[in-house]
Amino acid sequence: MNENDETTAYDDLYGDDPYRTDTDVASPEPVVDSWRHPLNVGHLVMGLAFLGLVLVWALVAGNAVADDDVRWLLPVPWVLAGGAGLVAMTVSARRRSRPVR
Repeated sequence: MNENDETTAYDDLYGDDPYRTDTDVASPEPVVDSWRHPLNVGHLVMGLAFLGLVLVWALVAGNAVADDDVRWLLPVPWVLAGGAGLVAMTVSARRRSRPVR
């Protein structure tokens, strides 16, 4: 094995451009309406859960909720965010399964 074998193997993998990646190849764009942003259900659920937990924290910090009520109030944002995620997944699945006119 000589010193050029390693270089030849490298050139076979990467060609002339050692910085080339697979993302340099043009990929087809997804077909969506131009005014709609694709929905990421995970981001939606976690954003709603975060906002709900901030609201619970604000209610507790402002003494609007008694300490005993925090026990049932903390799971509410998670349940509501999960429900919103289920609704969003159902709506997006229906949109994708609609026949194109």
